[in-house]
Order: sequence, then C-alpha cells, then structure tokens
Amino acid sequence: MGQSLVQNYIHIVFSTKYRQSLIHPPVEQELHGCLGGICNRLEYQSIIVGGYTDHIHILCKLSKKIALMKLLEEVKSHSSKWIKTKGKSYENFYWQDGYGAFSVNPFEVDKVISYIANQKSHHEKKTFQDEHRAFLKKYQVEYDERYVWD
Repeated sequence: MGQSLVQNYIHIVFSTKYRQSLIHPPVEQELHGCLGGICNRLEYQSIIVGGYTDHIHILCKLSKKIALMKLLEEVKSHSSKWIKTKGKSYENFYWQDGYGAFSVNPFEVDKVISYIANQKSHHEKKTFQDEHRAFLKKYQVEYDERYVWD
C-alpha cells in the first residue's frame, strides 16, 4: 500500500483548572476558533469546537502524523497563552491537567456535532463532572475518582 489513509474521529474533552467558570462571550467564540485552528495546523481536521464555561469539547479527525498527546500539549499551551492576552480577567487562566479522548463511530458524527453544539442547554441539567463520568462509563474507561477532578 503506497499511501497512508486515516479516518478516525476523536472527541476530546478537557476543563479549565479547578473547573473555573472562565469561558464566556465575547472570548468564547474566539477561543473555539483558536482551538480549531491549532488542530487544523497540526493536521487534526477540526469538525466542531464547543463547550461550556468550564470545559471544552473538540471533535476532529485523527492526524496520521502527530500523536494525540502532542496535539493536546499544543492546544492547551498555545490557547492558554493566547487567552491571557485578552485582558486582566484571564491572566491566571490555565487548563486542568489531563483530558478525555474518545473514538467516535463515523455513523455517529452528526450526533456528536449536535451534542457539542448544544452544550449550553445540556449543562442546564448536568454538571461537567457528571457529563465526564457518563463518557467514562459509556466507553468503559477505568479511572480513579481521586484523580479525575484534580
């Protein structure tokens, strides 16, 4: 086979440090654009970026060249530096260590897009912690409760 072909969808989730509610308009949409741009630059085709005041969701296609861990390092460090230029209220902005990354069936991509697009209404009923626990359960990920929310 003379070419490398990849079609893996990844749903990435991570939060602000201590799940602080820091992501609000007008910086919210700019941040989502920044995150999507970093993904695209690293050949992780961004499909949708969204989230709520304390966390981010990214749906993208897996790169055939760059490791997922490297993507997260770049996304978090560059976006954190960028948001700190947006005013005094962001000078102590940090992302929490760690992340969740889940494979998405190509036939469920539209469902994940809708889920990410509707984060505000979704989080009127469910906290980020409950949402993340549900993902871990759905994907059968073992975790230690003591360390998930640091």
